[in-house]
Parts: sequence; structure tokens; C-alpha cells
Amino acid sequence: MHEIEPFFNWRHLYTAEDDEQSPFFGKEHDEFVYRQKIYNYFIHPQWDYFGSENLYMKILYTDYQYGFVIIELLGEWNDCIENDVMNLKREIIDVLIDNGIRKFILIAENVLNFHQSDDCYYEEWQEDIADDGGWIVCLNMPQQTSDEFINAGLNQFVTLLESANWRTFMPLPFFKKVDNEMIRVLE
Repeated sequence: MHEIEPFFNWRHLYTAEDDEQSPFFGKEHDEFVYRQKIYNYFIHPQWDYFGSENLYMKILYTDYQYGFVIIELLGEWNDCIENDVMNLKREIIDVLIDNGIRKFILIAENVLNFHQSDDCYYEEWQEDIADDGGWIVCLNMPQQTSDEFINAGLNQFVTLLESANWRTFMPLPFFKKVDNEMIRVLE
């Protein structure tokens, strides 16, 4: 797991640690010391801790003009024991919403497991952004993880989409591609 690093090809365009509105503003990463773990496995030091012991994230890009954010996730999404969605909502999402973000793209191809609890934080998140045309997309979630997500009924709040080639896009064209797909889904 230590070799899985967050997508880095947009770092010349945006870094959360340099964004004064970001929850990670001012954070410093040590490129050579691996401290963070998921279970007993070290992970790359570029991943950001947000209160979950087994789910880490990286804000890849935020655009306040268009009101969207692209977040990459790594690990196990465990609402049952760790209440990961509560930590994500309170520590990250609420800050982004307060700064005008209404459209969320969560890249979940490295979310290896999902354990459900209730849906109240997902519902709250959706209610917080719905009046402004907002949406939440979870992209490229592995099959076993998406099956659990759907079985929990969370796809009524979070739309699951696939995009094998998302890395070939720059952030704004990628967002527009997802936004156009969401316009079709929500009609």
C-alpha cells in the first residue's frame, strides 16, 4: 500500500496545503518518512488524515468559481465502527460547503471495503447542497465496495459512476464531463 500515492499530475495547478480555504491549508508532508498506516500497512505520506483510522484522502483539485472539488480516497470506508462519513462530513465537507463547494467528485477506486451504518450524514450532506443544484459522485468504486454501498441504499444520495480514463483529463474538462453526466442522471 505504501506505493499507492495520490494522483499528482494536477499538483502544478492546485495543492490543498497552499489553499487558504482548504481544511489542509499549511499542512506539510514529509516525502521520506512513512508514519501513517491502514491496519499494519504503511501508506504514502502524501495522503491526508481527516479523523479516520483506515480511510485517508487527498483533495486533488478545488475550483471555487465553478463550485466543485475532486477528492481521492484510499483505504476502508467504515461507517459502522469508525463513522468515517461523519468525520469526512464534519472535518472536510462542511468546510468546503461553507466556501461555496456544491459538487463533489470522490474517486474511490482505492476504497477496498465499505461497512455501513445509518444514512443520516449522507442525507444531511445531500440536503446541504441540493437547493443549489449540488451533487455527490463516487467514481470507480470497486465492485464489491459498490455492491455494499448500493445494498445500504446510499446510492440515493451518492451517484456511482465509472470513468476509466479520468487521469487523461485536466480538472475543468473532467468536471464538465461528470457534470454533464449528472445532468442526464438527474433528469
